[in-house]
Amino acid sequence: MGRRAHKPDPFHRRQVEAMAAYGVPEQNIARVVGIDAKTLRKHYREELDTGQTKATAKVAESLFRKATSDGHQSVTAAIFWLKTRGGWRETPQTHEVGHYDLSQISEEELDRMIEALQTVIAEGEQGRAPSSQPRLVRADSPR
Repeated sequence: MGRRAHKPDPFHRRQVEAMAAYGVPEQNIARVVGIDAKTLRKHYREELDTGQTKATAKVAESLFRKATSDGHQSVTAAIFWLKTRGGWRETPQTHEVGHYDLSQISEEELDRMIEALQTVIAEGEQGRAPSSQPRLVRADSPR
């Protein structure tokens, strides 16, 4: 005597579609439902084919809502959406560092550079407690 014929019901259709949406392999879905993978494909082809698409659409809808709303997650969602769907990408940032041969700079120019740096530092420290950072001075200057 053979097995009883499988008859899909609404509960199993939803269950198969959900598991397919979550990415569960067909062999595992069949095992949960209690049927062979071939029987699963025969009776639940539509649920297997559309489950993942429906889940992706639902997640995309949620992401789109977040990206177009006013909330703390909106910026992150918008950036993700634009990178994945809008073709945007981050451009590499270059940081150039200048190399100076200080032996080629006159004493006067070096003094002006040090004075300018000290001014910038002092302006940044206004309104704050005195810094413990050392002042910039030339090596041959009196301390």
